[in-house]
Amino acid sequence: MSLAVWFSLLTASVIISFTPGAGAINTMSNALNQGWRRAIWGIIGQQIALVVHVAIVAAGVGLLVSRSEFLFNAIRYAGAAYLVYLGIRLILSKPTVVVDDTIAPVDSRESHWSMIRRGFWVNLLNPKAVVFFLAFIPQFIRLDQPAVPQYLILITTVIIVDVIVMWGFFAAAARPFRRLTQTSRGQRILNSVFGVLFIGVAALLVFLH
Repeated sequence: MSLAVWFSLLTASVIISFTPGAGAINTMSNALNQGWRRAIWGIIGQQIALVVHVAIVAAGVGLLVSRSEFLFNAIRYAGAAYLVYLGIRLILSKPTVVVDDTIAPVDSRESHWSMIRRGFWVNLLNPKAVVFFLAFIPQFIRLDQPAVPQYLILITTVIIVDVIVMWGFFAAAARPFRRLTQTSRGQRILNSVFGVLFIGVAALLVFLH
């Protein structure tokens, strides 16, 4: 991969990562509820899903998904249902930390594996990501050159950029609102906001083709 092509890849990756979506919402929600440092576990799950998406496209399965209305819709509705589930769970969740003179704070830390799993499924169950990579990848892969090194450069670049943007921008952007999680009312507000956002993204996934 030439330097000029790599710079084009880098630029495209930055633009893609800054585009708000379910991954960004999940990252900000994790940063608010679990803290900025621990938000990295959800981001790791999201990156694993990106690797799977690229592997699917590289193996030719992505083309099959994009051309099969049944497969595309099956993944699309599964992804939307999962986002709705996350949204409703957030909206209905009870406050875990109450700060007053009589009730001690409760340790509400979610396990690393739970955050990784949620991040993974949030990014994986998005058929539009497969279709997007199907259109995105061929622009940076030369058929007259060895494929494996090019795919390694591509996925490494995409992951590094996405981690920096998710952790350094979206997770960091949530830090000023962290103080709201110290009260029951603040937690309810934030959980409701992010729950509605998850459901909104699910609606877009279903109704926008």
